[in-house]
Amino acid sequence: MKKNFDLFKRSLHSYVSFAMLFILFILFTGMQVANAQGCVAIRGMGCSATNSGTTVSKSGLLFTSNLRYFQSYKHFRGSHEEKERVEKGTEVINDSYFMELGLSYGLSERVSVSANLPLIYYDRSSLYEHYGNSLTANPEQKRFNTQASGIGDMRLGVLYTVTNPLAHSKFNLSVGAGIKLPTGNENVTDDFHRRKSDGGDSTFVRPVDQSIQLGDGGVGFNLEIQSNLVLLNNLSLYFNSFYLFNPENTNNTLTRGTLAGADPLIAYHSVADQFAVRLGANYMVNHQLNFGLGSRLEGIPSSDVFGDSEGFRRPGYVISVEPSASYQFGQNNLALTVPFALYRNRTKSVYDLADPTGQRHGDAAFADYSLNLTYSHKFSLSKD
Repeated sequence: MKKNFDLFKRSLHSYVSFAMLFILFILFTGMQVANAQGCVAIRGMGCSATNSGTTVSKSGLLFTSNLRYFQSYKHFRGSHEEKERVEKGTEVINDSYFMELGLSYGLSERVSVSANLPLIYYDRSSLYEHYGNSLTANPEQKRFNTQASGIGDMRLGVLYTVTNPLAHSKFNLSVGAGIKLPTGNENVTDDFHRRKSDGGDSTFVRPVDQSIQLGDGGVGFNLEIQSNLVLLNNLSLYFNSFYLFNPENTNNTLTRGTLAGADPLIAYHSVADQFAVRLGANYMVNHQLNFGLGSRLEGIPSSDVFGDSEGFRRPGYVISVEPSASYQFGQNNLALTVPFALYRNRTKSVYDLADPTGQRHGDAAFADYSLNLTYSHKFSLSKD
C-alpha cells in the first residue's frame, strides 16, 4: 500500500512539475519577450482538445463542432479596470460568436491528422468610432454598430501520441503541430457614421476594428501538447497547451485613423502570435458523466517569437477559472466549459513601448466569461 502511495506521489509530482515548467515557458516567451491577450483579439482559437478525453483511433474519423460566445465590454489599461467607461456609457461592446468545425482522422493508433475551420459572426457597438464619446461631438450619445461575418482562418494539423495508447497507461501524452492558413478576410469593411455640423448623419466605408476582423492575413504554425494523468479510478488531471506562431509582420489593412496620418508604426494591423494553457482535474461520476475544474491562461503577446512585431495590436492576457462538464452517449460526446475571468491585463504594445516618456499605454475591452459548447461524434471507417 505504501509503495503504491509513493508511486502515486511521484507520478503526481512529475506531472505537475512538467505542466508548471511548460506554463513558465509560455509565460517567459509571452511576457518577457512581450505579453499576452486583449480586446477580443483571441479569435476562438486555442487548445484543440477538450478535457473530455475524446480521441481518435486508427482508421477512425472524429467530427467536432465547438460553439464559443463572449461579450467584451470592461476596459482595462494594464490590470486596472477603467470602470468609468461603463458608468458613463462610453464602453465598446463586442459580441463574438464562433462555430469551429473539425475533422480528425487516425492514420494509426498514434498518429492523427485534422482540419478545423471557424465560422464567425461579430457585432461591435461603440460611440468613439462614429460621432465620438464627448457630449460636444455626440450630444445624444448615439451608439452605432459594425459587423463582420464569414469563415475564419483554417488550421491543418497532425497529432502524435507519445505514450502507447494500447498499453492502457495511467499517463497519456500527445504532441501536435499544424499550419494556419489565411482563409479569413482580414480587411472586412462596414459603414461608419459622422455627425454633420447641422446635426445630420453621414456615412463612409472603412475597415472594421481589428478585434472583429475575420482573419489576420498571415500564414502561421502552431505547436500543442495534450496530456492526462489518472490519479484514482475516477479522478484525473489534464493539461493542454497551444501556441500559434505568426512570423509575418503586418497585413494590408489600414488601422483606424491612419488616413489622417497616424504613426507609421501602427499604420497597418499587426499579425500577432496567440497562446492558451489549460490545467485542471476531472472527476468521472460514471462512464457517461464527467465534471472538471481547472485554470485557463490565454492571450496575445505584444512581441512575436519570430519576425517583427510592428503594426496595431492590443496585447494582454486573461487568467480564468474553468468549470466543465461532459456527457458521453454512444459515439457522441457533449462538453461544456465556462471560463470565468479572475485576472485581466492589457499589457503595453510595441507602439506603447516606443513612447520615450513611458506614459503611453493603450486600453482593451475584456469579457467576464465565455461559453464553450463542444459536440463530437466518432465514426468507424474500418472493421479491423
